[in-house]
Amino acid sequence: MTQQIPYEILKKIEEIEIRRYPKVLFAVVQNDNNDSGFSLLFRYISGENKTRKKIPMTAPVITSEKITMTAPVITGKNYMAFALPPSYNNETVPIPTNPAVKIEIQKEKTMAVLQFSGRTNETKVQNKIQKLITTLKTHETQIKGEPVLMRYNSPFTPGFLRRNEVAVEIII
Repeated sequence: MTQQIPYEILKKIEEIEIRRYPKVLFAVVQNDNNDSGFSLLFRYISGENKTRKKIPMTAPVITSEKITMTAPVITGKNYMAFALPPSYNNETVPIPTNPAVKIEIQKEKTMAVLQFSGRTNETKVQNKIQKLITTLKTHETQIKGEPVLMRYNSPFTPGFLRRNEVAVEIII
């Protein structure tokens, strides 16, 4: 069973869970191609690091998502991130040998999360993000940052069994 990032459910707003996530170490690749990002991250956890140590896969795999808007919006580069097991800290995490792979610390934060199943595509993800943001605005919840897509299953999992989530950091 794949280890998952732990979280605490603080409350629910309609279908949305408000979760508190602890501090987590991530291996991150910033680029415009999710396929190459996944490949680089997978090689890192498969031993392409200075200690040649294999790192257990965790879930979810997180990717940045842009909100479809009509006005021009300046956003950062796309990224893909693998959470590292909690047994690692700043001193013990294997150092990547590929300079495209960075180790980043995510501080504790509160996220609003909308879960859905099935295969993901841009239209489905954008619709879920819009639903998440609209619901949060209706309930006067302050959003901080950009939304992310969190995927929990391997590519070999049948679509109807896949767990996906869109999430955005909020201020409570």
